Amino acid sequence: MPEPVDAETVILWRAYVPRWSYLPLSGEGAARFGGRWNPVGVPTIYAARELSTAWAEYNQGFVQHPALIAQLELTGARLADLTDPAVLQAWGLDESVHRSEWRSDLDNGVVPATHLAYQRLLGGGFHGVIYPSFMSPGGSCVALWRWNGPEAPKLRIVDPDGRLPASPASWRKP
Repeated sequence: MPEPVDAETVILWRAYVPRWSYLPLSGEGAARFGGRWNPVGVPTIYAARELSTAWAEYNQGFVQHPALIAQLELTGARLADLTDPAVLQAWGLDESVHRSEWRSDLDNGVVPATHLAYQRLLGGGFHGVIYPSFMSPGGSCVALWRWNGPEAPKLRIVDPDGRLPASPASWRKP
């Protein structure tokens, strides 16, 4: 079986809604709504391995919404590199998993192929996956299911000057 990506430090980029600037390491939005690589109820951090990919994935090709883009450092993660055909094959997957219509599947009461893969990979000891970007050809993304807990990889925001707020108090009421 191919070895997982277990790099000492992986640099990631996360574009997210500025309203949540004080929670840069929360995966609660993904937990609330579900995502390509996580069912509803599973906190997940979605980030990109390239800055331009983070922007493209955030906007999904639609209107250019305001975003906060932050750099993250991930250490000690066991990631299944699903951009590698050998890893896909080892886990009983093929390239079609990257084109699955997961939202449509959910709407039709079908468990998406990516959610089934999540269950197998999590059970196999992975903390997340590397997958090709849909919105930025040649780019890649990470979906991280476990971080900053006991026996979990460490994820930290790069904020050397402490510019991110610590609470929602910096936001005015609409």
